[in-house]
Amino acid sequence: MSESVLIGLVGDGIQRSHTPLLHQREADRQGIRLVYTTIDSRIRGVRAQDVPDLLRWARVLGYRGLNITHPFKQTVAAFVDELCGEAAVLGAVNTVLFDDDATRGYNTDASGFRRSFAHSFADAARARVVQLGAGGAGSAVAHALLALGVGRLTIVDVDRARTDRLVALLAEEYGPERIAGATSDHLSRLLAVADGVVNATPLGMAHHPGSPIADTDLRADLWVADIVYRPIDTALLRAARAVGAPTLHGGGMSVFQATTAFELFTGRPADAAAMLAHSGELVDAER
Repeated sequence: MSESVLIGLVGDGIQRSHTPLLHQREADRQGIRLVYTTIDSRIRGVRAQDVPDLLRWARVLGYRGLNITHPFKQTVAAFVDELCGEAAVLGAVNTVLFDDDATRGYNTDASGFRRSFAHSFADAARARVVQLGAGGAGSAVAHALLALGVGRLTIVDVDRARTDRLVALLAEEYGPERIAGATSDHLSRLLAVADGVVNATPLGMAHHPGSPIADTDLRADLWVADIVYRPIDTALLRAARAVGAPTLHGGGMSVFQATTAFELFTGRPADAAAMLAHSGELVDAER
């Protein structure tokens, strides 16, 4: 590939994201001339209503594609010409590809979480799992969990209407007996009988500090996964480790979703092992 590849990341509070560095290192390793920019909505004042213009100008300016993160994943889905693969099922997009004839939306979050879980948590019990968050990332993670064989997934979100929409969507594909929604006032009761819990909310991110679960609801036989990776060691994961619970951080999902996005942007296979190693270097450098 001789021409330069221009891509970018759009989201809130993304200045310290590892995604641009992961893509850039892999492109350098393969001899691809790649330029990766960040469009931080907090700094640039980008709002949901600006998304159509943003997509139009990205195409005009020669972008090959965009990575999309919180809070625009579901908004973007309404403004692409075609939803591909799991994006069509989930109505959430984290990767936009500008082809000559169309703007296409993909979701690599679902496969990213699925591959991370299989890579690091393959033996985890999964009869009953609780997931916090039903937004763009949450819809992808829920899809992945059910594909991984979770027997009964209960989704808890502050927006009950959003929870109900996601439950209805996944019930069509996996059956109503495997998916349910609940409100946060039932969280302690649900966790008491669960095998594991996944945080798919922004809570725990550097600019959204805190934990979505009370420390008293954690225990040694409840595994805890967090899709947040900035910081890699969230308050939730620290509290879980303190009681002896197995934990899975968001770094693996971040890398595996990036490998698929890289392949979409460049048409080249990505070296997942090399990108995982690079991610580890970036995390260690910040400790």
